[in-house]
Amino acid sequence: MKPLFLALSLLLIPAVQADQPTTQTADHIEPWTLSDQFDEPYTFDPDERVMLIAASKGAAGLVNDAIKDQPEGWLAQRKVVYVADITHVPRLIANRMMVPSMRSAPYRILLDREDQVASRYVEERSEVLWLELEDSRIVERQRFDSAAALRLALEALDPVKDTNTTADPEPADQ
Repeated sequence: MKPLFLALSLLLIPAVQADQPTTQTADHIEPWTLSDQFDEPYTFDPDERVMLIAASKGAAGLVNDAIKDQPEGWLAQRKVVYVADITHVPRLIANRMMVPSMRSAPYRILLDREDQVASRYVEERSEVLWLELEDSRIVERQRFDSAAALRLALEALDPVKDTNTTADPEPADQ
């Protein structure tokens, strides 16, 4: 009788576990290096807070509309990295027209030319993918199909203070 009970118990364990809420482990961002619109290399920094990925012209337009009025360095101050997937654009068009037009943007655009980054995460090309990060791990995924909604989400990110500078300590009361 005990062996039968044990065998039945072992059969029921997966069914009981399936009903339990599961915590999904976040994806890890593997290190990568991409060039920006000025052909300057950028290697992924584990301190980044958000990675935006635009995998179509429409999605790139949403990003541009969301941040076009912001000052230079605004994304970097918030530890946001922006990746544009241009793998589907013919190289001649990318090199002669698209990339030169990106050089007027007041923000850094990392160009995924060889399908190194975007294809790992993007499912819907028409939307902007927002990957919220902690120590190179994806903790939340959001998709945006509205520049206004993306702008609000970006504005909600507080600028990160530079930890390399130290403030003078306040004098102690005596």
